Amino acid sequence: MTKYISIKEAMKKGSGKVAVRGWVYRERGSNKMKFIVLRDSSDIIQCVVKREEFDKQWGEIDGLKIESSVELEGTIKKDERAPTGYEISVSKINVVQIAEDYPLNKDSTEEALADKRHLALRSRKMTAIMKIRHTVLAAFREYYSKQDYYEFSPPILQPTQCEGGSTLFSVNYYDKKLYLAQTGQLYTEAYIYALEKTFVVSPTFRAEKSNTSRHLSEFWMAEMEATWMRFPELVEDVEKLVKFIIGDVLKKNKSDLEILERDVSKLEPIVKKPFNRMTYTEVLEFLKKEHKMDVKWGKDLRTVEEQKLSQHFDVPTIVTHYPKEVMAFYKPKDPQDSKVAVCLDVIAPEGYCEIIGGSERDLDIEELKKVLSKDGEDLSGYEFYFDTRRYGSVPHCGHGMGVERVVSWICGLDTIKDAIPFPRTMRRFNP
Repeated sequence: MTKYISIKEAMKKGSGKVAVRGWVYRERGSNKMKFIVLRDSSDIIQCVVKREEFDKQWGEIDGLKIESSVELEGTIKKDERAPTGYEISVSKINVVQIAEDYPLNKDSTEEALADKRHLALRSRKMTAIMKIRHTVLAAFREYYSKQDYYEFSPPILQPTQCEGGSTLFSVNYYDKKLYLAQTGQLYTEAYIYALEKTFVVSPTFRAEKSNTSRHLSEFWMAEMEATWMRFPELVEDVEKLVKFIIGDVLKKNKSDLEILERDVSKLEPIVKKPFNRMTYTEVLEFLKKEHKMDVKWGKDLRTVEEQKLSQHFDVPTIVTHYPKEVMAFYKPKDPQDSKVAVCLDVIAPEGYCEIIGGSERDLDIEELKKVLSKDGEDLSGYEFYFDTRRYGSVPHCGHGMGVERVVSWICGLDTIKDAIPFPRTMRRFNP
């Protein structure tokens, strides 16, 4: 059997006989010669097919269209004129399938690309983004695995809210109503009393009635939770995590960042410099001074405020101590100032806004009940959560990282919809 290698491996070899296979990325030529730019998951390469060597197959070869699948053998050599600097002179070709007329091209509208997302994923842009996404997820897992954290898989079907009832997706569960997970946090908090340190990579769902470039209805969260951790350690942890992820992408995805024309000089400071740190109150004072934005104390920061803040720094800003009244029920009051919660958000630079949110966790059952009751929640659904405070409760912290937001920022994307293979939004639920 022929031993096929990837296009990247063939280019690394640089000369001699090679066998590769993939799909027609571009094609052009004359009645005497055909230039096929072949793609696989690793790269693209120009392949030259001469009619004089394939006269009996020429009708089939001449009929090749974009995304036709082929296997070929030939001799590779350097050629600066070729798209990726190498060219294969083809000596043997097997046409696996001749594609129909491809419905997408460089002039396709955003709507057409969305309707044909299953095909648009094959583009070099989307391939590069998905490779970077893979690195982000792998780096997250590696960062915590190296610290002896255990991966946990929380339930997707849950009986209660965690991030506010207004964004819940309800599901018919036999004769009951359940909800798609907004986060795995409540269950992760139960899990840490068994294994102490854990992380989660899981889909989450928010029925946010917002059709912006920053919102998805289904997205992935990478979360962690650890017993005995206090807030200053959490602040240090999120900075180290982001540095680790960016460093890994810069090391492993250089060519993908080049395809996306991403200015890596905007990512390099993330690894080298300390992050900016401000309290919520300091942010309001800063915005008033720099932008004459008079944000009333007690309101959560909106996208516009986060964008203005992020424009001033070339590294993320860790914003701490938001108003308790606008925070989720599990974020505790600061013992030094009951108006604020012991929590943080990480705001990415370049206008990419919040990418991570975290906090210490409230251990006071009565305080938890008070906030949940105020939100109109049925406390019976939270008894399992209260039990985690009744039996061996200890201080602990956790955070959640929006995978698509991080990918969108690293890749310099205009829309978060390109940071996930098949986006789900208010208006988009297919393909």
